[in-house]
Amino acid sequence: MEQTYIDTIAAILQLQEHNPFAGIDSSEYPAVMAAHREAYPVSIRLNPYKTFQPEQAYERVPWCRYGYYLPERPVFTLDPLFHAGAYYVQEASSMFVGHVYDCIRAACTGPVKVLDLCAAPGGKSTLLASLLEDDDILVSNEVIQGRAGILVENMVRWGQANTWVLQNDPEMIGKSLENTFDIMLIDAPCTGSGLWRKDQAAIDEWSVQHVKLCAERQKRIIADSYAALTKDGYLVYATCSYSPEEDEALCDWITEHFDVTPVSIPFPPEWNIVKSYSSAHQAEGYHFYPWKLKGEGFFIAVFKKNDGTASPTDRKPGKKRTSKKPFVPAPAWEQYIDGSWHYELIREEIYAFPPHHYDFFEQIRDKVYIRKAGLKLGQETGRDVIPSHELALSIHLRKDLPAVALTREEALLFLKKEPVATDRGLKGWHTATYRGLPLGWGKWMPGRMNNYLPKHWRIRMDIG
Repeated sequence: MEQTYIDTIAAILQLQEHNPFAGIDSSEYPAVMAAHREAYPVSIRLNPYKTFQPEQAYERVPWCRYGYYLPERPVFTLDPLFHAGAYYVQEASSMFVGHVYDCIRAACTGPVKVLDLCAAPGGKSTLLASLLEDDDILVSNEVIQGRAGILVENMVRWGQANTWVLQNDPEMIGKSLENTFDIMLIDAPCTGSGLWRKDQAAIDEWSVQHVKLCAERQKRIIADSYAALTKDGYLVYATCSYSPEEDEALCDWITEHFDVTPVSIPFPPEWNIVKSYSSAHQAEGYHFYPWKLKGEGFFIAVFKKNDGTASPTDRKPGKKRTSKKPFVPAPAWEQYIDGSWHYELIREEIYAFPPHHYDFFEQIRDKVYIRKAGLKLGQETGRDVIPSHELALSIHLRKDLPAVALTREEALLFLKKEPVATDRGLKGWHTATYRGLPLGWGKWMPGRMNNYLPKHWRIRMDIG
């Protein structure tokens, strides 16, 4: 299999037309081949809101303040810290999105609304979430239902109330949320040639026809969603492809079809990122090549929108609810979260919104399909409350709540949805924690513990 994989790459390098490596000097081809014989680096990105002390010092990813390389790939499924949302496993090159965001966010004034249009499984969304200011909102969208579910889980693990998830076609986003977002990331579906050594099956799917199909899909996604970006907003376009048809040629297409200005992103030369320029309009893009740096193939470019309407501060909300009475939650919820919140009862579940975000919820709730918004607190049953798993993983959860510290073995049992620590004389709701981070809820009573981890979150592999 490995030799076939290497032979296929060697054959692709010799293509006269539609060569994904066409922008690379042929003198680099030996380095290309050598890089694809090597194992890909494993990297993670820490959650700044769920700090823990790593057991050893790791090498930093140069372009990401929270990114680290690991010396080897552990079994992440069997690490309770992963389930607690302490870190995300993300390819290092794609973490450059955070540097790009920092550069363009500095040019924005006031709170921003950010859209990650093709967001599943959530790597770039959790990265952007780490960089938000309190008044900012990140909306992550995924059109495919199954992938949207995975996206929701990863955003819940990250724990922020200002990260929302939608499940809509890009055309619906463009039509329903016109002139809404200040920054829009389109990490477009692509041929994935930049990930060949990480996902060798992707090379079996590669073909000239596939490149053409992906380029047409990328154009359609951009055209359908472009209206959602405000005037003076930033369009960030990215792929994990080497192909000029999906990268530089797409940048030319963007500049030809929309009133945008290419934006230059500064970075130090020692990062070994390669600048490229589209042939017709000299739009600046940035290539990550695994034979030049410690990461996989990645491409990104930024454009500033010149037309459209600036995001209004007094935007009218969407359709009003039939009842004007504000929902008043049970006093018991006050023990779970601090601060000022707007509460809403939606399909028997209680949600809490930062007051300055609720108007935006009212604006969009009847226009698009929302999978996650604000913070789901849970349900009320008579005088009792049942806190949600999302609340357990939230960074807004009060730190003085009753908690049970678990060993690694106990934490893995909990994550398999099995009872643990039944002999500790506890009573009532406690968070089950590992190294200070909540994993979920347990309700203790004499002689037993009810594990409230959602069934679809449980670990299914053998924990040894």
